[in-house]
Amino acid sequence: MLSSLLIIGTWMLLVVSAALICRRQWPERRELSRKIVHIGTGPVIVLAWWLSVPASIAVPVALGVTVITAVNHRLQLLPAVEDVDRNSYGTVAYGLAISVLLILFWPDQAVAVCAGVLVMAFADGLAGLVGRGMNSPSWTIWQQRKSTAGTLTMALTSALVLLVLVLASQSAMHPLRLIAVSALAVGLEQLSRWGLDNLSVPVAVGLCWGWMTV
Repeated sequence: MLSSLLIIGTWMLLVVSAALICRRQWPERRELSRKIVHIGTGPVIVLAWWLSVPASIAVPVALGVTVITAVNHRLQLLPAVEDVDRNSYGTVAYGLAISVLLILFWPDQAVAVCAGVLVMAFADGLAGLVGRGMNSPSWTIWQQRKSTAGTLTMALTSALVLLVLVLASQSAMHPLRLIAVSALAVGLEQLSRWGLDNLSVPVAVGLCWGWMTV
C-alpha cells in the first residue's frame, strides 16, 4: 500500500510542479496553472482504483487534501492553485466532492467515483480553457461568463468520458441515459458561481451513474 501512495503522490507532485512552472513562465495567465491542477487531479482516482486503495485510506486522504486546499485558499500559500481573477471556492469544492463520492461509493462502485471526478476534471477543465481561448458567442449567468465554445467542449467531453467508462467497465448504461447525464453536467456547469459547480457536477454525475447502472 505504501508503494500505491508513493505512485499517487509522485503523480500529484508532477502536476503541482507543472502548474508552478507554468505560473513562472506565463504569470499573466493565472487561470492556466489552476486548470493544470484541476485536470491533473482527475487521473488520481483512476490510479487509486487501479491500485486498489481501500476506503480506509482513500477517504481520510481526500478529506485531508480538502482541508489543505481550504487553508491554501485562505492563505494563498500556492498561488498557482488559487490565484484567479474571480472569487472562487472551486478547489475546496472539488476536494469536498471527491470526498463525498468516496464515502458514498468507494470501492464497490469505484466507477461512479471515476465518472463524477473525470467529468469534472476533463470536461469542465477543458471547457474553461477553450471558452477563454476562443472567441465565440457568450452569455452571463450569475455574473459568470459562459460561451458557446466552452459549453460545447463541456458537453462533448462529458459524453466522451462517460462513454469510455461505459466501455472500460462494461456498465449497463443506455445511450439515452448517457446523454441525459452529460446534459445534466452541462446544466450544472452553467450555474458555476463561486466555483460551486466543482461540487455539484461531480456529485450529481456520480449519483446518476450509481443509480442508472444498478
